[in-house]
Amino acid sequence: MDQAQVSLPAYADVEAAARRIEGIAHRTPVLTSRTANARTGAELFFKCENLQRVGAFKFRGALNAIRALDPAQRSRGVVAFSSGNHAQAIACAGALEGVRTVIVMPTDAPALKLAATKGYGGEVVLYDRYKEDREAIGRRLAEQQGLAVIPPFNHPDVIAGQGTAAKELIEEVGPLDLLLVCLGGGGLTSGCALAAHALSPGCRVVGVEPEAGNDVQQSLAAGRIVSIPVPKSIADGALTAAPGPITFALMRKLVAEVVTVPDAALVETMRFFVERMKIVVEPTGCLAAAAAFTGAVPVAGRRVGIIVSGGNVDPRALAGYLG
Repeated sequence: MDQAQVSLPAYADVEAAARRIEGIAHRTPVLTSRTANARTGAELFFKCENLQRVGAFKFRGALNAIRALDPAQRSRGVVAFSSGNHAQAIACAGALEGVRTVIVMPTDAPALKLAATKGYGGEVVLYDRYKEDREAIGRRLAEQQGLAVIPPFNHPDVIAGQGTAAKELIEEVGPLDLLLVCLGGGGLTSGCALAAHALSPGCRVVGVEPEAGNDVQQSLAAGRIVSIPVPKSIADGALTAAPGPITFALMRKLVAEVVTVPDAALVETMRFFVERMKIVVEPTGCLAAAAAFTGAVPVAGRRVGIIVSGGNVDPRALAGYLG
């Protein structure tokens, strides 16, 4: 059995993560909208991780991974690589836990996310996402400084932590027919799928990628990990070139389907959230809802959970999208 199979997390790990992060990570609200229900003919439940600490679900996995470290590793610190939300999450969790954090971030990361990461105390190392390999940079720093690598999605403790979002959602609203999840590298999707299959066995889990970056959709169709050129989309939190071995193995087992939505649908969904639900959601965080609104996933007559993954969008960028 290969290493990816050996290290696959299970629902018991999601339960352990929930205990580990309880009282530190927010139990985010679940919102409903009569307008959204009327528009889709479904009963939609929005799990608002845009209201999580650091403004994204990523705090769950980051905190769980850091709290799971042994004392010796905590004393040396961690290194992570991220376009923004995982960076902020690791930096914030590290600050709360007294653990040094080094974050490898792309030079074109949103200014808001870069500033927030530094503000939480993260030591930022910049790289060119189109010319350099962030994982290689992270491994080099880990070897040089004795740091533990906490990647943004391909890590059992990160996946288990992210799965607590769906655990909370289903515990609050009951069984679901569908769970739509924003999909980048697959940490949130695979973690939520673990929770959904344990707590609502009849629930179909569907991942939603940006149209320009459907690496997971291609990988599942091919039955192997497919790498694509770095995508270009306004969904900056989902610009992965390939899923990881762990997330891919879980999604092959637990995810019913992966669909895509275009950037234009993300803009319209951001507008809906602002105008009708009075919440700010970043483009990546709109992926799952956009799939319901556009009909990319048929939802009529069903009870549907929607993971709203984050709200970290620059106010000027938001004004530009909605202007």
